[in-house]
Amino acid sequence: MPKSRPLTGNWRVARRLQAILLIPVLVALGLGGVRVKHSIDTLRDADDAVHVAELVQAANAYASDAINERDVSVIPLLEGRRDAPAVVAARKVTDADAKAFDAAVARAPRTAGLTRRIELVRAGEQQLAAVRANAFTARSSGVQTEESYHAVQHPLMELSNELGFGSNNQASFGRTLYAISLTQAAESLVRSIGTHLLVEDRDALTEGELQNQLGSFSSYAYLEQVGLQEYAGAGTAGDMTRLRAALADAQQKGARQTAEAARKAKAAGQAFVTPPALSKMISEIATGRTTEQLAAEGITPESFFAASALDFDAYRSIEVHLTDTALAGARSVASDARRDAITNGSVALGAVLAAVLLAAWVARSMSRGMRRLSASAMEIAEQRLPAVITQLSQAVPGQVDTRVAPIPITTTDEIGEVARAFDHVHREAVRLAAEQALLRGNVNTIFTNLSRRNQSLIERQLALITDLEEREADPEQLANLFRLDHLATRVRRNGENLLVLGGERPTQQWDHPLPLVDVIRAAASEVEQYERIELAGVPEAEIHGRAVTDLVHLLAELLENATSFSSPRSTVRVTASRLPDTRIMVEIHDQGIGLRPEDFALINHKLANPPTADADVYQYMGLFVVGRLADRHGIRVQLRPAAGESGTTSLVMLPGTVTWRSGESDADTLALAAVKAQATPGLAALLADGPADPFGAHEAWDDGRPAPGPTAPAGTSTTPLRAAAGSPAATAGTPASAGPEPAGPAAPSGRPRRTAKRGRRPAEDG
Repeated sequence: MPKSRPLTGNWRVARRLQAILLIPVLVALGLGGVRVKHSIDTLRDADDAVHVAELVQAANAYASDAINERDVSVIPLLEGRRDAPAVVAARKVTDADAKAFDAAVARAPRTAGLTRRIELVRAGEQQLAAVRANAFTARSSGVQTEESYHAVQHPLMELSNELGFGSNNQASFGRTLYAISLTQAAESLVRSIGTHLLVEDRDALTEGELQNQLGSFSSYAYLEQVGLQEYAGAGTAGDMTRLRAALADAQQKGARQTAEAARKAKAAGQAFVTPPALSKMISEIATGRTTEQLAAEGITPESFFAASALDFDAYRSIEVHLTDTALAGARSVASDARRDAITNGSVALGAVLAAVLLAAWVARSMSRGMRRLSASAMEIAEQRLPAVITQLSQAVPGQVDTRVAPIPITTTDEIGEVARAFDHVHREAVRLAAEQALLRGNVNTIFTNLSRRNQSLIERQLALITDLEEREADPEQLANLFRLDHLATRVRRNGENLLVLGGERPTQQWDHPLPLVDVIRAAASEVEQYERIELAGVPEAEIHGRAVTDLVHLLAELLENATSFSSPRSTVRVTASRLPDTRIMVEIHDQGIGLRPEDFALINHKLANPPTADADVYQYMGLFVVGRLADRHGIRVQLRPAAGESGTTSLVMLPGTVTWRSGESDADTLALAAVKAQATPGLAALLADGPADPFGAHEAWDDGRPAPGPTAPAGTSTTPLRAAAGSPAATAGTPASAGPEPAGPAAPSGRPRRTAKRGRRPAEDG
């Protein structure tokens, strides 16, 4: 059963940190949301309280003006002046208050208690028109008119009980406002009924009606005192001080009014009786004395109404103060709630945002450090370490700078510790690579020393064989000596292969150019089955002396490979052509078993990128050596499928740095290239594209079509090597095949001096 992978196994560090901080952030967000919701609820309640306070303020103004309308209408209506200016003006004020109240109702919250009280107000308002029409008529006689306004005023007054939000004691605040409203209403009834008693014709009253009016008058005067006591019980010390100050101001104002009235009466030459205090007036009126008796004491409708109006206004000022205070308190609470809501919301949002930003910053810093660590590790693994290993493999280990630049992370956290661990691993890898390079260098030195010792012995052996060949006249023995000579040459080439793999260069180099055809012949002479090699169409060109020995070695390896892996009865054709850009293409065609496309790709990759010698050096020694020699001089070597049904074509591109033309003009060279292009389809395509690189064609091997191989140009003779070189094999017979090497390409080498020597032998032998 496969092991289950953790849910966060493939999450990046930033995402994991965000997931870790998600829970506390959500908790903080939830708590902040609760606090913000509480602030918003408080703000909503405070706004509702503000609207309620505005409603109560409008209701109290409405109620006060409604009963004031009743009071100022007593004398005009009793006198039959129903359209008196005072009556019309008072009713306009009441109607304006009704509209203001309606606007406040529209803004008020729809709570159950408030809705019930507003419905009572609406019911009273529906009676206002009838009350106005019946006021002080036979339909509403006595105190009925005064008391009928109670249907409108009392429900408005009761709205005061909805006040109190923001005060220390909601019930006490509403009770205080209700008490002063009750006191004002009682004072208004006392003023209205008293004025009514002082103005009305008592002789026209029915039996008992005067007693009813006097009883109501006394009751409402008593109710005023009850309202004051209720106010004193519900209000604070400050409320009582404010009431006393308002009543004192009213008394002072009354005194000034009395003095002003006395002055006017004296100026008019009229008698003036100073009226008593309001409480005295009320008690005298309540006794039922006649208006003449009361007037003799200064109690007239005007003096009584003026004195009562002063107390009414004093109570009204207290009521206005309380409603204003309630409204200001509600607005203050609403402002505080709004500020708290904004503050709490900002703090909660800021905290969450700060947590998110902090998490993002920490995650980014960690991710940046880990990305830098990852990038540095990848750079070490893909660039720096391979570069050092390459330098160690190509140069003297002691001359390579093996110091390791640390990863640019200086923190002391876990990321920094991992960076230091990577640095330690990097140093150890470089140290091990240096030790391995030193070990390979020592092995190469051993190979080189052993090879040089063998080379010395083989040179002596070849010199001895050459001396025996020159003295031998028997053709059969001479052929045996030739076979022995070839075997010794191959042994020498194997020794030279070890020198090449060890990084050594030939100790003996040519000091002057050598024709290309002689270089090819020298390489062919190093091959055991040299008589199967045919040259065709080799242009006149010379090879620099510094490259002659290595080129002979390279071509000998390729020719040895071609002869070893093809039928002994087939020929190996060697052709060459000059490209328009002065490079020379040497082609070696065999009719062997060929290779698979993937084998071609692998071999060509190793030829283009010579690997370091390893355990495969025995199996692919020729491949290693050819790649090393080609890389040394900038020569490109590539294998392709032959144009026929089987076989392999080896392409050797000689750059202009190792060749030059000799005795041939540019025009002649281009003409020769054109002739060859007509005879060779593959080369014609090459010339048509200009000086392109023909090696790019190996990309098309995947389609399974073999690359076209050149044929001998028209008019060019195909001459066997033994005939062209004058090989003694023409007279000595065909040497026995030594057979191919165990695996891979044959081991190469080349000595032009041996070729030249063999070229002279047939002439000496006639």
